[in-house]
Amino acid sequence: MENIVDFSFANSEQIEMALCEQLENIRLSRNLTQTQLADESGVSIGTIRRLEAGKGVSLNTFIRILIALGLQQNLKILLPDTSIRPIERVRNSGAERKRARPVRPDAKKSTWTWGTKK
Repeated sequence: MENIVDFSFANSEQIEMALCEQLENIRLSRNLTQTQLADESGVSIGTIRRLEAGKGVSLNTFIRILIALGLQQNLKILLPDTSIRPIERVRNSGAERKRARPVRPDAKKSTWTWGTKK
């Protein structure tokens, strides 16, 4: 039975386990042995076993396994496109953001006014 995880409420370990189970299911659905996947991805069979057991593997290893399974196009879905939209480009006078800057407190919220003494 498939373990369904709501990623919006799951912690990192639950998400990792769900992804690892899904990769194992994909491998089995394609009738690949762990040895065959290890050979295709260029990682050791022990690494494949660790991955399928939900134990940590490097991001590089994860990507290599996705490529071996022909799933690399799905990596684009993981993170949203950060290219600036045309309306934002107009608002920013054509400049794109190059660094992050923390929001400063609004100086207009001062309670001081002219002619008052404290």
